Amino acid sequence: MSYTGKPVRLERIMNRKTRKMLIVPMDHGMSLGPIKGIVDLPKTVDIVAEGGATAVLGHIGLPLFGHRRYGKDIGLILHLSGNTSMSPDPNNKVLITPVEDAVKMGADAVSVHVNLGAEKDDEMLRKFGLIASKCREWGMPLLAMMYPRGKKISSEHAAEYVKIAARAAAEIGADIVKTNYTGDIDSFKEVTGGCPIPVVVAGGPQMKTTRDILQMVHDSIEGGGSGVAIGRNVFQADNPTKMVSAIAKIINEKYSVDEALKML
Repeated sequence: MSYTGKPVRLERIMNRKTRKMLIVPMDHGMSLGPIKGIVDLPKTVDIVAEGGATAVLGHIGLPLFGHRRYGKDIGLILHLSGNTSMSPDPNNKVLITPVEDAVKMGADAVSVHVNLGAEKDDEMLRKFGLIASKCREWGMPLLAMMYPRGKKISSEHAAEYVKIAARAAAEIGADIVKTNYTGDIDSFKEVTGGCPIPVVVAGGPQMKTTRDILQMVHDSIEGGGSGVAIGRNVFQADNPTKMVSAIAKIINEKYSVDEALKML
């Protein structure tokens, strides 16, 4: 299974023509509760699928509540780690779901979260390694969310830290890494140029303007990125379907920011 499972499943979470990804994370419910946009998960999945998202990402509750029972198909990435906002250490992400459960739930990939520089990053890295091993055994693609966060980190978006985070994901065995955008094309090229696996950019907290979101998407692709994983800036948009469509045009058809804005 391991020799064919990964490439077969990877095709389900990306655009097969461009090999680019437009992932919409919906794992916020565990840490933040039923925030705007993900109160009704099946409805939100349908909305972003219509816009052209290639995959949604969430905890095991996502397929249990109804990942796809109608409408356009979309890939499923099952998130294996997490905690809540009430945790005494929000940066410590613990393993809550095994890879085997993801296989049973029909997931197309799994994801794990590691905060490099956090007080317990050694435990997170050790569990990451064990998950990577299990993913090879089961032929399950692994997306690693790798963020520089801790006392030694002066800026979570600095290329000097982000490129270590991205490379660490590849070294441990991830197939895709999700990390922060570094703020400009040239510095992001340092990240993608030093990472042998696809790099997708995290959306982060809501941005001030729609142009800011689309500009980040455009520039990250120009910098060698393989797509984006944007949650709140999509499902809390005025029209999530149109927002996804605009982002998809930038990623897959090389639309300019101005061209994409006209779609909204």
